[in-house]
Amino acid sequence: MTDSERELRARVAVAEKNIARVKKGAYRCKYHLLPPVGWLNDPNGLIKVNGLYHVFFQYAPESAEGEGLRGWGHYVSPDLVNWEYRGMAIYPDTPFDADGAYSGSCVADKNGFRIYYTGNVKHKDKNYDYVSDGRESNTILIRTEDGFNLDEKQVLLRTPDYPEEFTRHIRDPKVNITEEGYSMVLGGRLKGDKGAVLLYKSRDGFNFTLDKVVSTPDKFGFMWECPDRFTLDGLNVLSVSPQGVPHEKYAFQNVYASGCFIGDVKRENFREWDFGFDFYAPQTFWDGQRRILFGWAGMPDADYDNLPEVREGWQHSLTLPRVLTAKNGVIYQSPAEEVEKLRQREIPIDEDCACYELQITDISQGLKVILSDALKISFGKDECVCSFVSAAGRGRKTRRAAFSAEKAVIFMDVSVCEVYFNDGEKVFTTKLFPDSYSVKIYGNCKAKRFALGAYSVKITASEF
Repeated sequence: MTDSERELRARVAVAEKNIARVKKGAYRCKYHLLPPVGWLNDPNGLIKVNGLYHVFFQYAPESAEGEGLRGWGHYVSPDLVNWEYRGMAIYPDTPFDADGAYSGSCVADKNGFRIYYTGNVKHKDKNYDYVSDGRESNTILIRTEDGFNLDEKQVLLRTPDYPEEFTRHIRDPKVNITEEGYSMVLGGRLKGDKGAVLLYKSRDGFNFTLDKVVSTPDKFGFMWECPDRFTLDGLNVLSVSPQGVPHEKYAFQNVYASGCFIGDVKRENFREWDFGFDFYAPQTFWDGQRRILFGWAGMPDADYDNLPEVREGWQHSLTLPRVLTAKNGVIYQSPAEEVEKLRQREIPIDEDCACYELQITDISQGLKVILSDALKISFGKDECVCSFVSAAGRGRKTRRAAFSAEKAVIFMDVSVCEVYFNDGEKVFTTKLFPDSYSVKIYGNCKAKRFALGAYSVKITASEF
């Protein structure tokens, strides 16, 4: 181990000495995956191998605002309910990822699995804009037999290897196994500020050649991040997180969007994954039986904040694991059935309980549900509106979706709320920081409310 590698590991160990204090934070979620300390963003490297789920995530342990060194944190679980934090897995400890081990993916092979990610390098010797110059985006491979002991890093693609028509913004490799070998998609930004995906092919998973560039006929955002390409019940799906799409009343309401093209890559075929304030950079994986999605319950560059949890020394979570299914060309998202194991006693609708599941059926037009005297959900004939009526939203105001809700399931977890309408036809995720956790219902419906228990989480600080 080099002196530089020792220094980085020592810095993480120092940051993670605060785990016990941070764990006591009043707004820490109980059944969402959190950073042990510091900052969390994109889910990375989702895979199930040898009966064990691996959930990596973007991790900046030194700062709740994402500053300092950034690499991959690592959770594992046999069942999506009992979790163990296994420390920081990937450090930015080489010249080709010195400014961050950015997002990527995992794929199984006969000897374990492979990790692909973007190594970020930002040159400091000039006044660069880091879009057209000054940045390296290196596609890196690490092989591992068990997910804990990692082989040496191998650089597969460097900035000069990418097409000249792209800026320096190329990142987030998602690799899949195909009949011919391997495929890889990378998110990119063309010169002229048009989002696109680069599709590569390889026979061995080491030597990749560009197959084609995929984009919409007309500009649809200036950058496409976190691409994911899969087939679901006969549907060809390309998921991306486009930046810079103009806002609309019922679509693209956040600063950045996340969604998928179903079929041809055309704007009219794009469907957003989530209509709430806090959802970005999702990734999916096949666990042998189901396609599961995790998203980042956060939003970069938003005009609202999470200051209460930042003061506690941490920020952000992942969403619940969501199982994807397709019906009549529409993708539905539902919490993995394992979440039902957390369900405890049925509780009164108005009881103060920070972790609960609220089931609502037989919804009448005009129904309103107010959570924690803070978040109002209005069920209309042709739209559902989620709006904050108190300062608990920290600057969050209103989000809308154009559809009619017949039923909904609401998961509240201290500072994260996920709402699944019509069995997951539409989903809404938001952060909030209330003083109480009551529920008030105005109008006609049937409702049941259950207290939910916590994940079992074993957290061990990184050791040096």
